[in-house]
Amino acid sequence: MRVLGIDPGLTRCGIGVVERTASGLSLVDCGVIKTDVDALLQDRLLQLETELKSWIERCKPDAIAVERVFSQLNVKTAMATGQAAGVALLIAARSNLPLALHTPTEVKAAVSGSGRADKKQVARMVVKILRLKSAPSPVDTTDALALAICHHWRGPGSERLNLAAKTEKKRIQSISGRRVKR
Repeated sequence: MRVLGIDPGLTRCGIGVVERTASGLSLVDCGVIKTDVDALLQDRLLQLETELKSWIERCKPDAIAVERVFSQLNVKTAMATGQAAGVALLIAARSNLPLALHTPTEVKAAVSGSGRADKKQVARMVVKILRLKSAPSPVDTTDALALAICHHWRGPGSERLNLAAKTEKKRIQSISGRRVKR
């Protein structure tokens, strides 16, 4: 299974592709998509879309994991991150690829064992897990790889739990509906 991790950002969007092999997880590719801060917003979003599509075509992931946008003190930054995440979500839908959103705390906990880990701790664990010589840079790239790793370890189980919960909810609604009709 191959997962494309996306650390959304309008100025810098981290990309990391991790594949599960017989010997564990391995790095396929990673990088960062940069957009010109002086360009029009719509042009920056279009560039992000074009480059994300290129990554999908080139790396052929089986799933996409995107960092869930959380409220930040800087509203402008949160808006830009949300817009970039929206582009990633749209591309996942258009590509018919399974999509998962992981919070920063989930990613840190999955990769380092602690949801309070700092960026250096996460980077060290990414290097260790993927058997790299050093952490990729910029940090957005390492964060994207951590997202992909998180999805490999948490994604399939979470998807099964969500499906089971939906199935159970439908079953309960079906039973409740039958009782009301009698």
